[in-house]
Amino acid sequence: MSSAASFRRTKIIFTIGPATESEEMLEKLIRAGADIVRLNMAHAKHDWTRMIIRRIRAVSARVEREVAIMMDIKGPEIRTGDVTAPIELKVGEIFDFTVRPGMSAERGGGAEEIRSVDVNYQDLVNDIKVGDTVLVDNGLLRLEVLEKDAARIRCRVLIPGELKSRRHINLPGVKVNLPSFTEKDRGDSIVGLEEGIDFLALSFVRAAKDIELLRTFLSEKKSKVKIIAKIEDQSAIENLNEIVHACDALMVARGDLGIECPFEELPVIQRRAVRACLAQGRPVIVATHMLESMISQPVPTRAEITDVANAVFELADCVMLSGETTIGKYPLECVHMLDTIARRIELEADDTWEEPAVFTGERMKVLHSAVVLANELPNSKLVTFTRHGFMAQGLALLRPSHSPILAITPSLQVFRQLRLLRSVDPVLMTLASDPNDTIENAIAMLQRSGRINPGDKIVVATDILAQDRLVDSVQLRTVR
Repeated sequence: MSSAASFRRTKIIFTIGPATESEEMLEKLIRAGADIVRLNMAHAKHDWTRMIIRRIRAVSARVEREVAIMMDIKGPEIRTGDVTAPIELKVGEIFDFTVRPGMSAERGGGAEEIRSVDVNYQDLVNDIKVGDTVLVDNGLLRLEVLEKDAARIRCRVLIPGELKSRRHINLPGVKVNLPSFTEKDRGDSIVGLEEGIDFLALSFVRAAKDIELLRTFLSEKKSKVKIIAKIEDQSAIENLNEIVHACDALMVARGDLGIECPFEELPVIQRRAVRACLAQGRPVIVATHMLESMISQPVPTRAEITDVANAVFELADCVMLSGETTIGKYPLECVHMLDTIARRIELEADDTWEEPAVFTGERMKVLHSAVVLANELPNSKLVTFTRHGFMAQGLALLRPSHSPILAITPSLQVFRQLRLLRSVDPVLMTLASDPNDTIENAIAMLQRSGRINPGDKIVVATDILAQDRLVDSVQLRTVR
């Protein structure tokens, strides 16, 4: 394991795909410091999913670095149907989206056939209204709704381009009535739970009730998998605080979000989302297009470097790669690039960061004391012991300025889930029945692994026995 001196606080998530699914590349990415592997279930088959999860676990065990696995379920997507050949749409052209497969229409008088494509959501005609905008293929095509009936939505092309099969549709400002947790999501999730995933990312979360629906499902399955809410449209922004409160972690999914919202609003939304998570004690991931140019180029643009740096400056827990590591030519270089940028920016830690003023619970006040003490001591390390992850999450939320958080847990699942938290370095260890024995055992293990060294100050946030009951405490120890 790496020493504390080389410890990176910001965590790295990469999406697995054809460019990274081999055992050889997985091993390289895990050794390079990737913390979480994301499975995008939009197109994944169950046989592949089971195979790849088992491969990730096997490679992690072989290199002795356990990574977490996030299953990103598809959610309520609207897509176009198949076309026999790409359709070249022209500015001003009239074009139909048909909700009943095989339906077509003609211009008045039948002189000229109007081209069309099917969509996979029949109720779209009831959700959309005349004057609304329809964006296709990540916003590359833009159309305006002119009229509609029970069978089709008639539009005028505003921004032309080529329409291919199964392209994603965005409807800025339109509230659709699709279920947040679909039958496909349910089937995918069951496979993930059977194979032991650590996180479920729920796409297109619009309100807290969407998260509660998934939490009920997980409760029925007796699962302790954590829920990551992806904010991707206007409804999510309107309900941001309640979504943050309901989820276990938040993902700022800037792909669809950047299409659904005015582009100039995207940086504002990102910053607001990160701050909302810090205020409510939730981890936050900044995702999508971080190093997009590196899909085909060996180095990023200067703007991309600054974008990654801003996410680190904002104190996000994680940064995430998507296409860069699924189909890109330089997946390993992308992980190295995130690692290099994050380490450099973390050296510029802002000691003037204002802590959220919402920590009124007694335990959070104890943890706050531990962080203040660690911040004031040179060569200090924060150590905590956690069975469920709450102590480590509380310390991580307080964003210690220089001390890594060494989180000791006896649970392998909790160990993996701690990979999500900024500044947390998880350690797997059986806890003794006596808290003092546990601390002594942990210090010895941390020394053997090179995480702490003689002369280091250890700030321990844990519970101790006091008159036959456990009480929260902060201890200061010096490594001998």
